[in-house]
Amino acid sequence: MKNQIVQTATDLFLNQGFKSITMDDIAQTMSISKKTIYSHFANKEAIVAVVVDNIFEEVSHGIDCISDLKMNPIEEIYEIKKLVMHHMRNEKTSPWYQLRKYYPKIHDSIKKRQFNYMQECVVDNLNRGLEQELFRENIDVQFVSRIYYIGVSGIKDNDLFSSTMFDPSELYGMFLEYHLRGIVTPKGRKILNKIIHSNQQ
Repeated sequence: MKNQIVQTATDLFLNQGFKSITMDDIAQTMSISKKTIYSHFANKEAIVAVVVDNIFEEVSHGIDCISDLKMNPIEEIYEIKKLVMHHMRNEKTSPWYQLRKYYPKIHDSIKKRQFNYMQECVVDNLNRGLEQELFRENIDVQFVSRIYYIGVSGIKDNDLFSSTMFDPSELYGMFLEYHLRGIVTPKGRKILNKIIHSNQQ
């Protein structure tokens, strides 16, 4: 039952936002009583914490599996993009903006974990790109990895990138192209252009 509650809450939160959904909504969707939910979770914030942790672990595991394939760094970034977009497919609101606003402690905690995890992945990706001569040899890996993190985090800010101005499904791709064109060598640019061209077909 606990897992069912978490799964239902996850779907509701991603569709309608962490703030919008109440314990009543979860209970009604599952056709159970709130008492049943409270027998597993002390309050809504406890459910939010578990949901956010599960999403982080699931996405991280998926990225680890992609990294294990040892494809070239540019292709790897686009495969990770596909994975992330798959997980974001049901987001009809701005759940992560609501998380930051209404559950700041949970947001800050997951933000630190995301940064540490992404740093490790992106630094590895950049170093392999340098070894394969796909990225410019004069880039500062630590600087670029942090700018990348800021960019990926920033495009989730609905105040800056509202869905009325930017198509959420295209925004990540726009950022990736912006990021990669600034660091690729001519050799890397050929791979990048090929991927972009194939994605447009």
